[in-house]
Amino acid sequence: MKAIVYSQNGLPISDENALYDLDVTKPQPGARDLLVKINAIAVNPVDTKVRAGAPTDQPRILGWDAVGVVEAVGEAVTLFKPGDEVFYAGDITRPGSYAEYGLVDERIAGHKPQSLSAADAAALPLTALTAWELLFDRLEVQPEEHAALLIIGAGGGVGSMLTQLAAKLTGLTVIGTASRPETADWVRSLGAHHVIDHHKPLAEQLAASGIADVRYVASLTHTDSYYPQLIDVLAPQGKLALIDDPESLDVVPLKRKAISLHWELMFTRSLFHTADMQRQHDILQQVSALIDAGTLQTTAGAHHGTINAANLRKAHALIESGRARGKIVLSGF
Repeated sequence: MKAIVYSQNGLPISDENALYDLDVTKPQPGARDLLVKINAIAVNPVDTKVRAGAPTDQPRILGWDAVGVVEAVGEAVTLFKPGDEVFYAGDITRPGSYAEYGLVDERIAGHKPQSLSAADAAALPLTALTAWELLFDRLEVQPEEHAALLIIGAGGGVGSMLTQLAAKLTGLTVIGTASRPETADWVRSLGAHHVIDHHKPLAEQLAASGIADVRYVASLTHTDSYYPQLIDVLAPQGKLALIDDPESLDVVPLKRKAISLHWELMFTRSLFHTADMQRQHDILQQVSALIDAGTLQTTAGAHHGTINAANLRKAHALIESGRARGKIVLSGF
């Protein structure tokens, strides 16, 4: 089958060897696996981070968002059957979705939203799972709760889903940060009640919006840059959740306000085969239903054409530029 791989980490994306086309052996499903013929994928920042920083001793297939059709199932599969359309974000320890076929454990896959094209659906799994887990599993927000949530980086992939989930499924007042007018408009269109500029002092802007402090903060990017301000605007006994990779984080300043710190990593459940691993299937099923009901919308942005090395190099370059808005998707081979 066709696949797009890298063999040497750290190469600039302008180098043709940073990602290249390769024919590889078609995989065979294990007991709980789905063999999926992949129709569309999305590109995430984690793709570029792994390509840049993870050495490999053999060609490695990246990609952690996919939509496709189940071609075969393992002997223990009960949630899907051949012919089902599925979407998933996969498992970081297994070959990824930059390929004609992929394997995924049924417990971390969902039925594709019927109202979306394959490309538009491919934009959803990784960011939707991350946002849902952050909001409901890590911060443990209750749907009927009335408090304030500040989202740092609300216009990005995870932020775009988190803004929708918080605005549509909870009673929270949602404040998103964005620095460009077009991004601010995008965040408002997703349901944010207020949009502030993360390049300006946060406390002053919150006060101008009539918000004295926030119970919840979701810091999705550059946490170390905003950390003192986040502690300042958090209410006593508030909660701070993050997904990025600060070089260091001093937790001692959280003590005075008894602020709790929560990490979200979408890959944790599949990485450790946790007892509740199937929760990701359940979340994707709910997201699919909410999309089809018109409650949530896809965050697909740029469509970069068919799935090949040249187009994926362009997608990686756009993500590395920091100028991508919405998710980058590709479809077909």
